[in-house]
Amino acid sequence: MQHLSSLRSFSFQDRGSTCIPGTLQIIGYQFNSAQLLVFHHPSRKGSFMMSEKGEYVLYHYSPSIVAAVVAIVVFAILTGLHTYRMIQTKLWFCVPFTIGGVFELIGYIGRAAGHSSPESLVPYIIQSLFVLVAPALFAASIYMTLGRLIRAVHAESLSVVRVSWLTKLFVCGDVFTFFIQGGGGGIMASHDPDKVKMGQNIILGGLFLQIIIFGLFVVASIVFHLRLQKQPTQEAYAGDVKWQKMLLVLYAVSAIILVRNIFRVVEYIGGNDGPLLRVEWPIYVFDALLMAATMAIWFAGYPTLIRPAKTLSSDSESGIQLPETYIGMSTK
Repeated sequence: MQHLSSLRSFSFQDRGSTCIPGTLQIIGYQFNSAQLLVFHHPSRKGSFMMSEKGEYVLYHYSPSIVAAVVAIVVFAILTGLHTYRMIQTKLWFCVPFTIGGVFELIGYIGRAAGHSSPESLVPYIIQSLFVLVAPALFAASIYMTLGRLIRAVHAESLSVVRVSWLTKLFVCGDVFTFFIQGGGGGIMASHDPDKVKMGQNIILGGLFLQIIIFGLFVVASIVFHLRLQKQPTQEAYAGDVKWQKMLLVLYAVSAIILVRNIFRVVEYIGGNDGPLLRVEWPIYVFDALLMAATMAIWFAGYPTLIRPAKTLSSDSESGIQLPETYIGMSTK
């Protein structure tokens, strides 16, 4: 970007109150044949970018169409694979995970549209909101898997929390963070810098809560894992249920989503003018790539791992009663 103007004094209406002359710093930039103004006021944290027409600028860069198309193709393939696997295995508790893949796909379609219309609000809202909340949908299926795993090996007594409450607590917390982040993302779509800041703070709260919930989930999983190793049940000892592999999958996807959420926290703490929002590559490296890896790992270690081997060939046939070991896999 080419620097166009030097620092100068300006007057503006601060939060609808009195005018404060000589305090607003304006720095001009040339960007995509349009002049942009970066505003900074000492009484406000951070800066915000506006065009010469006085419009709030949504992107600090021109969104890459190539990167967006690659993301679209990757998430389309992964979502298609997950949809097929879910229908094939009838593991309907994986519906949120599959919907999360659809959200990622829609988000990057919106990002591709932002390349040709960077000033358009609708594509910006789509890419911002859908990419932001998709991991919360992944998390819902991840949380539900642990309870089903515990029941599959008949190790309810080894769970930190009563199994009947385990899934409910984590999923309800996840739904709560979903709506917090969604609400914050909607507020951020406003052209008002004050509302953008408020939306960022709301999203930060949702992300922090999601990190805490994920951390508690990992602790609950590890405690159960250690207890089951010391006191294996007959079902766990028999080896029909691949509980150890499934736990490793849960650890892997949980760690990846935690890293992504920490990146998002740092991003939003930096504000709309922060270093992570001034360039595009971080969202692809620390969000798109990590979420694609999450979907790939989940597909490779699909929750069929916690089905006893003897049920795999028969549970897809209608009218056949599932063995008692499989009762914990019900999708209620």
